[in-house]
Amino acid sequence: MQIKNIAYLVLLAGLPGCATLPSSGPTGAQIRKSAAEGEAGPPINVVEVQAAADIPHFAKAVSPAAMLAQTAVTPTDMVGPGDILDISIYEAGVTLFSSNNNVALTPAGSPPGVQVQKLPPTRIDDQGDIAIPYVGTIHIAGLTTGEVEATIRKALLRVSQNPQVLVTVDEAITNSIIIGGEVTKPGRLVLHTNRESLSDVIALAGGYRGNTKDLMVRIMRGTSSADIRVNDIIEDPTLDVAIRPGDRLMLVDDPRTYSILGASGRVEQVSFRRSTVSLAEAVANAGGTNANLGDPAAIFLFRYVKDAEGKEVPMVYHLNMMQTGSYFLAQKFVMQDKDVLYFGNAAANQPSKLVQLISQLFSPVLTVTSAVSVIQNSNN
Repeated sequence: MQIKNIAYLVLLAGLPGCATLPSSGPTGAQIRKSAAEGEAGPPINVVEVQAAADIPHFAKAVSPAAMLAQTAVTPTDMVGPGDILDISIYEAGVTLFSSNNNVALTPAGSPPGVQVQKLPPTRIDDQGDIAIPYVGTIHIAGLTTGEVEATIRKALLRVSQNPQVLVTVDEAITNSIIIGGEVTKPGRLVLHTNRESLSDVIALAGGYRGNTKDLMVRIMRGTSSADIRVNDIIEDPTLDVAIRPGDRLMLVDDPRTYSILGASGRVEQVSFRRSTVSLAEAVANAGGTNANLGDPAAIFLFRYVKDAEGKEVPMVYHLNMMQTGSYFLAQKFVMQDKDVLYFGNAAANQPSKLVQLISQLFSPVLTVTSAVSVIQNSNN
């Protein structure tokens, strides 16, 4: 009996340390009280979502096209600094240039005596100029290849009878973009039509890597920029903006998430499966309210919203899922990135926790008592 008494003394000594029972978080009443008192600053507004008018409706985001600098569609054969040109000059009779090493054969179908002089690959310098023998420096940035041909021919008329000029772009820099990040083939991409959309250039770059719901595209045009999610383009074609020469695109892995806390079926950070996720879906993803711990009438959503001055202010939205209408409202309530979904503790679960705790504390005692009985029986 002495061993049994010691075990009970150990149990009684441990009970004072259990005055505060473990909890997964505050109850609904505690949240409302702390929000009203403003424990961590000014009072926090708690919105009771009881009708459709209580659901936050955000103004439609500014169109990415409106956020980017507006540029006109340029010709596909317009040239500029960095481009490398192939220039061929056709002449009848005596050649204009003395070296015979670079003189090509007479093109098929040309009049007798016509010869073509092919110049070495010519790069347009940073000032937009090129140098032509017997002509000198010519400014051609912003011209099309046809206009460059006419400019060179006009300059050559002083030293040649009837020169004909053919200009083609060997390496295009002006009519290209830079695309990087989560694409199969990052690098410089030439726009062959200058009417390619965002989805077009992603496809031309070999497609994206990863999951569309997690990918965000940042388009940089001059000093302006716009962020577009790849998954949103599929659901809203108006976001498939036109891409212009000189744009820089970066695809980054930036998943949208919301956090689940409190007395739910599970506590974790959840990624958006689609562009839009309703509060009802978020509750379902959390496994609902824990039947032993939570209170279905205390479902809270914590979010930062911007006020009229553009400042972020904390807001708390409360839904009572014991009311039938709340299930319809939850279907219309759209989750946002970085939302916190909290399942409040039920005040009535404290006695059940105490019973569980006492049961756990008595388990070692029962084990010791059984062992003592076995020892005593064996001694007898």
